[in-house]
Amino acid sequence: MWTRPRRWPARRSNSLEPPLSDHASAKLEILPVTGLPEFRPGDDLTGAIVTAAPWLRSGDVVVVTSKIVSKAEGRLVRVPTDPEARDAARRDLVKQEAVRIVARIARTVITQNRLGIVQAASGIDASNVAGDEVALLPADPDASALALRNGLRERLGVEVAVVVTDTMGRAWRVGQTDNAIGASGLRVLHAYRGTIDGQGNELAVTEVAIADELASAADLVKGKLGGTPVAVVRGLVLEDDGSNARTLIRPLEEDLFRLGANEAIAQGRREAVPVRRSVRQFSDAPVSPISMRRAVGSALTAPAPHHTHPVRFVWLRDGAKRKELLDAMRESWQADLNGDEFTPEQVAKRLSRGDILYRAPEIVIPFLVPDGAHTYPDARRNDCEKTMFTVAGGAAVQGLLVALAAEGLGSCWIGSTIFAADIVRDVLGLDERWQPLGSVAIGIPLTEPEPRVSATPGEGLLEL
Repeated sequence: MWTRPRRWPARRSNSLEPPLSDHASAKLEILPVTGLPEFRPGDDLTGAIVTAAPWLRSGDVVVVTSKIVSKAEGRLVRVPTDPEARDAARRDLVKQEAVRIVARIARTVITQNRLGIVQAASGIDASNVAGDEVALLPADPDASALALRNGLRERLGVEVAVVVTDTMGRAWRVGQTDNAIGASGLRVLHAYRGTIDGQGNELAVTEVAIADELASAADLVKGKLGGTPVAVVRGLVLEDDGSNARTLIRPLEEDLFRLGANEAIAQGRREAVPVRRSVRQFSDAPVSPISMRRAVGSALTAPAPHHTHPVRFVWLRDGAKRKELLDAMRESWQADLNGDEFTPEQVAKRLSRGDILYRAPEIVIPFLVPDGAHTYPDARRNDCEKTMFTVAGGAAVQGLLVALAAEGLGSCWIGSTIFAADIVRDVLGLDERWQPLGSVAIGIPLTEPEPRVSATPGEGLLEL
């Protein structure tokens, strides 16, 4: 249970302070309901439970496996008895009941079904049914829970809560547990936000899924093979706040696992290039050297001619050396602009575009070093060779920008070093083989950029 360090006095007299509350009970009993029949469509589920458990009391929680609710409500689908054909029919039903495919792991498909529940195979089950049937989940488990609760009140005169359950896997954990998919007559969530623990700490985020805990507890006496689909939890202090099991479904925008691993990887690959945006405003937070080196390592996997390695990246970590280079480049750029007959205001405006290289937390300068380039006896092929290596350098630069974005870093490619190649080589002590390919300003974005929306290629793609 996570707490934040805000402190409250152990004893409080101010009525405006959060009250102490707890969901725990002093003692609970879990009682199996035995002697229930095999249910078929149209059977009286309420009547069967009344007959098998006339000892129900007000305050009890009746926990019912969804399978018998589905059977009684006629949620059975005929399928072939041949194992392969039955499995194929089941897969088709999984797709029909799904509104979203979350993940595929081997033969298991994780979906979000029509009820909004994320689980394996849309909740469709072939266990504990005849060989020529599969069971769908109840059409509205919350309504089923309410109907059973009302029926038990009418026939036994008791005020109980009802939880309808189904078995599910869990993120981060191995194994399955029973969870609530329908509920009526109890508070399904107990929120501890604003309450105080025994040491005076205010609890910040804890919410206990009471209905799910009841479902799992009841399964300890129901089991999967013993033919006991109903259990009663006794001793819990019930509070009916009108909530139901749908309350337990996490909104999609808050779901950390809305994509399975395979789907997340596929989406990441699709968005790798669109997520790269030119970022010009950075926070003051330091950039991880590990992320920088990892991004450069990825960039260096770009294709290159003749099995060469013609790209180098210079990371300017020395602040004094960076300023020396940028000052020299600015002086050269200003001289060029003054010769272009710009007004002083226009010159100042253009020079200000290079301020990002002073402000950025990190700067990397890519270079093309075309060692291994072929030399030909004619100018045409030599020009083509130069273009080929230049394209390889551009691929590496784009690879760096995309890799930085994948690391959560912002970047902006600036072409200025291309216009000051001699100055760059002189300040950095490099020979004439090193051809600068611009500069890359790098940092943590001040605001998170939105990925570009991929458009149709239009005139950018000619299909012949």
